[in-house]
Amino acid sequence: MHLTSLLSLLLFPAILPYVVSGKKFRWCTLSDGDQRKCSRLARTLHNLLRRNDPFSRVSCVRAHKTQDCMSKIKDNKADAVSLDSGDVYTAVSLYNLAVAAKEHHTEGSCVFTVAVARRGTLNINKLKGARSCHSGAKWTSGWNIALGFLLSRNLLFWDEDQPLTKVVSGYFNASCIPGIGVSSINLCKLCQGPKSFVRHKNHFCETSSSEPFLGSEGAFRCLKSGAGSVAFLDHLTLMNATDLELKQFELLCPDGSTASLKSYRSCNLGQGPSKAIVTRWNMQKTTKKFLTLVQNLFGRAGKYKSHLELFTSQAFGGQNLLFHDTTQELQVLEDDLEVSGILGLDYVALLKSLGHEGVSLDHRIIHWCCIGSAEKEKCEEWALSVRVDPLVCVQASSLTECIKMIKRHEVDAVSLDATHAYIAEQCGLQPAAVEYWGDRSDCFMNPYDLLDRVSKEGFPGLYALAVARKSMKAVTLLDLAGRRSCHGNMYSPAGWLLLSKYTVRAPRNETWDCDINSAYKNYFWKGCMPGADGDLCKVCVGWEEGGRVNGRCAANHDERFYGNMGALRCLVGDPSKRSYGDVAFLEHHSLQENIANLKRSGWAAGYRASHFELLCPNGERAPLTEWSTCNLGVIPPNVVMTRPVNIAKINDFLMKSQEYLKSSKCSEFQLYKSTNGGDLLFKDSTSCLLPAGHLTLQDILGESFMTLADSVFHCTYTGVMDFCNQDICADTRN
Repeated sequence: MHLTSLLSLLLFPAILPYVVSGKKFRWCTLSDGDQRKCSRLARTLHNLLRRNDPFSRVSCVRAHKTQDCMSKIKDNKADAVSLDSGDVYTAVSLYNLAVAAKEHHTEGSCVFTVAVARRGTLNINKLKGARSCHSGAKWTSGWNIALGFLLSRNLLFWDEDQPLTKVVSGYFNASCIPGIGVSSINLCKLCQGPKSFVRHKNHFCETSSSEPFLGSEGAFRCLKSGAGSVAFLDHLTLMNATDLELKQFELLCPDGSTASLKSYRSCNLGQGPSKAIVTRWNMQKTTKKFLTLVQNLFGRAGKYKSHLELFTSQAFGGQNLLFHDTTQELQVLEDDLEVSGILGLDYVALLKSLGHEGVSLDHRIIHWCCIGSAEKEKCEEWALSVRVDPLVCVQASSLTECIKMIKRHEVDAVSLDATHAYIAEQCGLQPAAVEYWGDRSDCFMNPYDLLDRVSKEGFPGLYALAVARKSMKAVTLLDLAGRRSCHGNMYSPAGWLLLSKYTVRAPRNETWDCDINSAYKNYFWKGCMPGADGDLCKVCVGWEEGGRVNGRCAANHDERFYGNMGALRCLVGDPSKRSYGDVAFLEHHSLQENIANLKRSGWAAGYRASHFELLCPNGERAPLTEWSTCNLGVIPPNVVMTRPVNIAKINDFLMKSQEYLKSSKCSEFQLYKSTNGGDLLFKDSTSCLLPAGHLTLQDILGESFMTLADSVFHCTYTGVMDFCNQDICADTRN
């Protein structure tokens, strides 16, 4: 027994306030088995505790279904119940209840969602027309993770003009999804609970124990009975699978293969939080004390577990009564945690995407992430120029902030350079579209035909360049230590990742530091790397308004040295001829135009391409026109990243949007062009966007780039990774 648990038990009578004297603590039960086990628990507590102990008098309140328990707790007719995490979200968001504790199993507080079928009958890509068994409507494994997976793989398409239930009804031949509502006839067709016109006697397709196909055990029962051909359930149900079940059934894996029922860690559709205990806000402390008490008395290491085993149900004629039988302990939560901190950022974002708070017009709106005011201005012009789904433009401080906002469901999508796309994938985001940097004439092809061709031939990339003024003859790529440097932004492929191979990670660099952010600070004398700090922000200039400098070293277009154009400005100096940098790291696209823009934008006059040279890996220099042979490497295309469940939605919006702009004769707006070489929203080198929902990020970025990124981020600290790894299921993610 943990010392803290023991102290809680010993000091229990002394740390009141408890329940008001004379009032029973009331547990809400959802089945006859629940009621029997709860009654035994109440009697045992009455016999063990002193008569003046408030928990010596516990009552068990029988409810018809899970929503009834939520209502009873809200209306002060019951105090607590353990619910599936999908229902926990409903209890918090719609019934204003609080979460007191979570169930913790051998795998942690998360469960794997699995798809199970008879051996040799199905694979995950061929479920359309199958008969499906689900643990429950809006439940973690039977609905949320399962449908989220099908939507993310484009196996199920939801345009949100119709209810998701209707889409699911058309996808499966027949189903049993308890709690979905009997008006969805096809989704209740396989259920077998007793029917009645009297509400409290009707258990057909309800989240009631009298519906035999309720829960993960019920979904498996539905499959085993022959009613269904595939079942969506949690892995806990399979932990005690019999030898016969292991022979007859198998898991359907995301890659189209199958695996043994015991392989749920490597063959699953995703993870979500396990069950949790909800209560009223003003009953949190009391509920936590009750849970601590009963766990210390009757839990796995309980002092009186011989009287009653809290996490065993066999003696009461059922399974998973009150709590799941595989529960190892109840994890009592801190006060005032937000629901995303309890259920996880990814899971809450998924629930919002699936419309758990009620379907509204807002679910059709696309929220695009913009960095800086210039991008937002262009985005708003985009919104006014297209006649497809509504577009709302949301401003963020940086691309890493966009990644966080997508994960928090505050925005839906953003186009990221290859390095930021790599970071986004580590945070659970996936590609929806990819920028095509090839010939514009190719974009007259069907985008899917062009994508098929490009996937075989490889995506056109850009070249990363090191550029110096021609007059600075002493500057070479082999001798950049101690120089003043200009980088487009921190994490950029050209000015951060690919550059590392020739500077801080080069074999000749004896001061190599595994964390390249630290290494760059020691390598260059000073510079401007927007998003960094210290000496690598010293020459950044921000922007001026009312005599004040704002946004200095900000990782967005408000920093005038941000991006390709910004790195070039940094290299040439300001209009007063003050020099800032000895070398600039940027991309080859639009370089000649950007040099011309120096004068047109009023930044600096008198510069031509002949005033600059490239720094080559062999230490030599070359004219700007020789970028194909004198460069730091090839940069993969930018990728539009989003949450997995939104891939089809974002891709559909983008394809419709660019088709509308291409065919519209009235609009002068150009999505892939920006003023003054800004690369706003998308690269100016973009010819069109291609759908990428069925591609992995490695398919797009290539193995060599992914390998380099893996090696760098293995030991380079980045705060956004810390943010993403806070997710409750991150530690057990495959």
